[in-house]
Amino acid sequence: MPVLRGEIMENLVNYAVSYAERGFYVIPTVGKKPLKKFAGLPAMTLDEIKAFWSKHPYANIALKTDKFFVVDIDRHADGADGVEEIRKTGQTEWFKNTLAQRTAHNGFQYFFKKPTGMKIAQNIAFLPGVDIKAHVNNYVVVAPSVVDDKPYQWISKTGIMREPDQGLLDLIKEKSVRAAPQANFTGSFGGKTQTTQLFEQIITGLGETGGRNNALTVFVGGLLRRNVDPQIAYNLALLANENTEHSLSEAEVERTVQSIITAELRRREEGGS
Repeated sequence: MPVLRGEIMENLVNYAVSYAERGFYVIPTVGKKPLKKFAGLPAMTLDEIKAFWSKHPYANIALKTDKFFVVDIDRHADGADGVEEIRKTGQTEWFKNTLAQRTAHNGFQYFFKKPTGMKIAQNIAFLPGVDIKAHVNNYVVVAPSVVDDKPYQWISKTGIMREPDQGLLDLIKEKSVRAAPQANFTGSFGGKTQTTQLFEQIITGLGETGGRNNALTVFVGGLLRRNVDPQIAYNLALLANENTEHSLSEAEVERTVQSIITAELRRREEGGS
């Protein structure tokens, strides 16, 4: 039976405020799409949240995965069953006693505090039907939001987000190591352009330690001059950084990219070509 949005509408702002009061970074969404820019920006204040939801009372609520990561388990009839893949690990106890919700499409999401001393990277298809959502500028929609007339619902008994078990961290680390490519393509097309080099740098990375910041500046500047959306340019920069042997910190990438965006906006305002 479809959920009547009016039944939960007046509670959405209260939930959004409650999440913010608990230290979460709140993002309003329509469906799963953000209604406002948030990457690199401070979290909305309580007053800003109240004002926003007064204008957009049906807005869903998402939380930025800056201080926590999520094990996102899908179970689609026409694809991999993430629940079964988790069972195959023989370690279902990893997912007990932490904050958890049932998603709008009958999947499950388990929330864990990000550990100190280990970087948790975004990992799509961590296991078949299972993703790790952890990027500092990623987010997850949360209850009581509704997508496709179906609600998100908290299912954990304690409502407490706990530290992940070491076994889960070990598995995440193991799965984050990229397998060596099996295919061996030969030949070269030649005639490379600057745009070609930008595409290739997403995979080849930012180079040696001494030149990473300069390479990042040239890479992002090249994207912006080709009118790539700043948010997409930032995400591509993160991919290139992840493919760098000795990568920069996410905070350093964010600072550098923001500086380049600011400089590019100033250049355009001054009539630069």
